[in-house]
Amino acid sequence: MIESIIDGKKAELTQSSKRTSPVVLSTRIRLARNLVGVPFPQRANLSQRRDVLSDCVTQLGRLDIMKLGTFFELEELSSLEKQVLLERHLISNELKEGAKGCGVYINSDQTCSIMINEEDHIRIQFLKTGFNLKSLWKRINAFDDAIDEYLDLAYSKDLGYLTACPTNLGTGMRASVMMHLPGLVLSGNMDKITRAVGQLGIVVRGHFGEGSDVTGHIFQISNQYTLGESEAEILERLGNVLKGIIDQEINARFKYHEEQPDLLLDQIGRAYGVLQNAHVLSSNEAMQVLSLIRLAVDFGFLPETRRAEVDRCFIECQPGHIQYDAKTDIEPELRDIARAAKLRSVFSKLPPLSFDNKDESK
Repeated sequence: MIESIIDGKKAELTQSSKRTSPVVLSTRIRLARNLVGVPFPQRANLSQRRDVLSDCVTQLGRLDIMKLGTFFELEELSSLEKQVLLERHLISNELKEGAKGCGVYINSDQTCSIMINEEDHIRIQFLKTGFNLKSLWKRINAFDDAIDEYLDLAYSKDLGYLTACPTNLGTGMRASVMMHLPGLVLSGNMDKITRAVGQLGIVVRGHFGEGSDVTGHIFQISNQYTLGESEAEILERLGNVLKGIIDQEINARFKYHEEQPDLLLDQIGRAYGVLQNAHVLSSNEAMQVLSLIRLAVDFGFLPETRRAEVDRCFIECQPGHIQYDAKTDIEPELRDIARAAKLRSVFSKLPPLSFDNKDESK
């Protein structure tokens, strides 16, 4: 049922041909919105949730950006299909585990997904590869204005947008950036960064957001508060913090390379060998070796064009994607074999590592 998503030739996170960033994988902005006069999804009965779902799908379908999109009612999807959508960052874990009467509307290039009856009636999400807070805000703000013409959204002059969770009151906006931070992790400085930005109202989470583990040195970093500041102020503060993290990451990479060059080159060399020769790979190990290959690209040891390939594999080596590719139920052990075979195929023609090349991580 989700073949259109898997086979999408213009999918932003898996098919983008744009030059990608050494540190920032992708940017996402999410807005929480609710309808006037209807209980929040957790308190609404099934009939009310279905009415919200029907109304939202009808009105969203009138917007140009969604006209070539695809709508899925979550109860009609298998657990595996929902897992694949989660791994592509098109739905949240809360929606994946949601009750009946939930759905998601995804546009054709997978840069916009609208979750309906998750924690709030509507969760609007826009995403792009690279570091794009300002341009992404312009797009989602225009979209928000458009749906405001078709749907009666709950808003208070004193509190801003009304949301199911008080922490989302106000703008209802969460802006986040997916960052690849091997320098800070390998140098032992990531915990210090996490504590420092936490004092500035910025939260650091794993690859799939709240409650998820960190794999492949990938972190999701976002604003923690939505009340008392405008969207522009939140984005300005977050952007400044993220620019500081990028600088510290680049510095940590240089320092690690200077102080422990043999260890770094050994780690990258082993990752190179694993990708081309391993026959069993867990998802965690795959993420770790892919991270080191991405770092090799950033240092100029491999061609720049390989970075987008690694970024695609970060998603496609996840358990749901490997299971979906198999087209039959397979046990975790067989998934590890299939994952290794997939990565061997993708990276079979990697050029030799050029350790003499000048660092290009800037």
